Amino acid sequence: MNTDRLTAWGDELRQVHRKLRRALALARMSLDGGDEEAGLSDDLLLFCRGFCSALTGHHRSEDGSLFPEVVERRPDLAPVIAKLTQDHNMIDHLIGGLEKALSEKVSPEVAHQHLDGIEAVMETHFRFEESKLLEVLNAMDGEFDKTELFGPLT
Repeated sequence: MNTDRLTAWGDELRQVHRKLRRALALARMSLDGGDEEAGLSDDLLLFCRGFCSALTGHHRSEDGSLFPEVVERRPDLAPVIAKLTQDHNMIDHLIGGLEKALSEKVSPEVAHQHLDGIEAVMETHFRFEESKLLEVLNAMDGEFDKTELFGPLT
């Protein structure tokens, strides 16, 4: 089990967000190297699906472990957590659209359009989450499994 004191939670959250931004950049770069006429290759699809999987895993871990812990310790943050959970649902919907498009072997341009939508919501979500939770998380104390709280990118 990968545990750390909760005082590092906010820092860990910021680090996971950085990793997800890098995964998105890799997915974009993989699309940029593709042949527009040939559609997306299997290698290129791997980067897009890897990014989607990492982002979804992170959000499921937050919804299932981190957010309930925050609300238990800070019930006043329930509206913030509700907004973040709503964002997760919206991002899941957008990811579903990208995955459907990828399975239909769309052009890299169309895949970029899907990534643009995901990125816009993801960035707004990350900024809101960090503004509302970093200090709160860094002030908490205890030991938990980081992977359970933040997903597989920890």
